[in-house]
Formats: sequence, structure tokens, C-alpha cells
Amino acid sequence: QVQLVESGGGLVQVGGSLRLSCAASGNIFSIARMGWYRQAPGKQRELVSTITSGGSTNYADSVKGRFTISRNNAKDTVYLQMNSLKPEDTAVYSCYAAVGLAPYDYWGQGTQVTVSS
Repeated sequence: QVQLVESGGGLVQVGGSLRLSCAASGNIFSIARMGWYRQAPGKQRELVSTITSGGSTNYADSVKGRFTISRNNAKDTVYLQMNSLKPEDTAVYSCYAAVGLAPYDYWGQGTQVTVSS
């Protein structure tokens, strides 16, 4: 089992920045990928960014050049640095971890990000 605890959401103005954190505990050696999904009201869940155990990263087209995913292996924590935020980035952001081929196996509790204009 893997437990994920998120922090860092909040309210920010257009053009501002936030950093989300996701701390993993438990059977962390089984984790193949970690990252973030988001879901805005009335919209489908969107995969925002992923980082693999090998350090490879990918991003949704909507956030490329603005968001950066990284990890601190010593702290078993993954970060999502979000810059140049837009109102359309407003959503609940949820950290996930995957141990196999499935898109996700474990979830964090979710954190609200609100970008005000």
C-alpha cells in the first residue's frame, strides 16, 4: 500500500504561482510513476503531469512551459511548480501513484487551486 498526502493549493491571481507537494509513504519502492490529475467543475479529469521512477516527465499540452514536475527522492516527495497561472487552471488537483501498467493505483486527498481574474 502507498499513502499520498498533498499540500500547497490555494487562491492565487492570474499570472501567479503555486507549488503543490505530494508526499508518499508506505511501499514506495513499488511506485513506477507519480503525478497529478486535475478536475474542474463540469469537466472531465485531465492528466496534468507525470514523472517516472527513472525521472522522465511529461505534461499536458495546456500546461507545457508553465508547469514543472520534480521530485525529492530523499523526502519521497513530488512537486508541481505552477507558474503563469490562468483561470482555466482552476480545479481540484489530485496526486496519484501507479505501480504497474494501470493509469493510477493510489490517490491523494486532492487540493483546490483557484486562479482569480
